[in-house]
Amino acid sequence: MTATQSPHTVHQFAMRFSSTPRGARLARRMCEHCLDAWGVPYDSDAHDVVTLVAAELCANAVQHGHVAGRDFHVRLTADPATRTVRIEVTDTRDETVPHLPAAPSQDSEDGRGLLLVEALADRWGCSPRAGGGPGKTVWAEYAAYPA
Repeated sequence: MTATQSPHTVHQFAMRFSSTPRGARLARRMCEHCLDAWGVPYDSDAHDVVTLVAAELCANAVQHGHVAGRDFHVRLTADPATRTVRIEVTDTRDETVPHLPAAPSQDSEDGRGLLLVEALADRWGCSPRAGGGPGKTVWAEYAAYPA
């Protein structure tokens, strides 16, 4: 008798958005919808964490990665077999590389988003934009599916 392994589906969503606050909100909403459709339900802790991380990365792309006339790109991937959801946000500015602030001022709003990403994501980082174009991709991963 041979055991057959059930196939699993790796889910993927990718789309370009206008580099505006409205584009960032739409990207977050699309990620919320995809997560729910892929088995990470609304109102779950995992859904809330991934949505918050996606919102912060998209907001940073708009605020710090904006180039007039250029969009930012979001790719959301979920792999139930590895329990991992990965969010990648690509913008077209490569001279502004994200970094954690040493100690953000209590009066300043800058730098707090990446502190949230650092605290919530299992892993995150930044890499040059794929394909050789100008820009960077900031990514984060989170174990969103139960063991």
